[in-house]
This record gives sequence, structure tokens and C-alpha cells, in this order.
Amino acid sequence: MATRYYITLPDGRRARGSDPDLSFTAQSGPGFAAELQDALRSDRLFERWRMKQDEPDEVDPSLGATDPTATVHGEQDDLHIDLVVTSTIPGTILKQRLRLLAGSAWELRDVTAA
Repeated sequence: MATRYYITLPDGRRARGSDPDLSFTAQSGPGFAAELQDALRSDRLFERWRMKQDEPDEVDPSLGATDPTATVHGEQDDLHIDLVVTSTIPGTILKQRLRLLAGSAWELRDVTAA
């Protein structure tokens, strides 16, 4: 069952993870949405992160879950970005991906059934 997550990036310029190789590079609401959507639909971000771990082969493969039908819509209002994610990805995995992409510069505003 799909879930809808309402996420805010209070300042898009600060929405960067600690590792530039894994972090958002976007500058606009649609750009942030496209990058997050890719991180949910494919395992590219997960694989880049996994290969940086001390023991990549010991990383729990369930952390690489993907949802090829995930959608993310982004809107920008001045500096802040609002993202609406619709996905079957578990919330813990969504949060892990957001921490990689945006560090701690994001807020989960609401969660509803899709």
C-alpha cells in the first residue's frame, strides 16, 4: 500500500548531505523532486552509499528497496521547498535516503495513506 509523505526543505541551499557524492545537487523544487524520485525508484544512491561502507557486502540488502512507481512533486516558495512523495518504500528507508541527500535540513510534515 502506498503512503504519501509531506516533506519540507526549509532552505534548499542548505539541503545537502555530509557526503557531496551522495548529496542533493538541485537548485529548484522540481530538481529536488527529480533527485529524490530517482533515489526511490532506483538503487543507484543506495549502491553508491553501500560501496562507501567498511564492509559493503555486509550491508543489509533490504536497505536497497526500490519503488519503480514512486512519485515526487516539488514546489518552491522563496527559499523553502515542499515535496510530496507517494511511494511504497518503508518510512525508515525514505528517511535514510533523505539523510544522505539532505543531511538534517528536512522536515517530515505529515504522512497519509495514498
